[in-house]
Amino acid sequence: MRVLLIQDVRNLGKKGEIKNVKDGYALNFLIPRNLAKIATDKIVEEWKREQAELEKRRKEEIERFTKEKEILEDGKVVIKKKLAPVGIKGSVKKDDIAKAIKEQKNIDVDKKHIELKKAIKSTGEFVIDIKFKHGIHAKVNIEVVGE
Repeated sequence: MRVLLIQDVRNLGKKGEIKNVKDGYALNFLIPRNLAKIATDKIVEEWKREQAELEKRRKEEIERFTKEKEILEDGKVVIKKKLAPVGIKGSVKKDDIAKAIKEQKNIDVDKKHIELKKAIKSTGEFVIDIKFKHGIHAKVNIEVVGE
């Protein structure tokens, strides 16, 4: 029986490959566990369309993230915090950075993508790393000023 692998199957093949397997293996193991589908012409064409659509979306995402990276790396983001006797009150959190980027650069950044090596607890300029999907990183200059 010909099957289209939906996921990688050890000792059989990778996702997207069409393999000939014994009927019992396909019907009792691969198909019930959603590892494969019977490879009819309709299913193979449908899978190829889905993969083309996924690739198109991936390219669009990479393009969007690259543009956002260029915008973020150009200039700096200013964050205002209240001053304390030493440094600032509290610290600059990922939420503060994401909010400032949204206000000043009009880019939505998920706080989970922001990398802080150590907490920002004083005024000055800092460089933070924002990790987008697909291995795209943006180095953003942050300036913390006191009010």
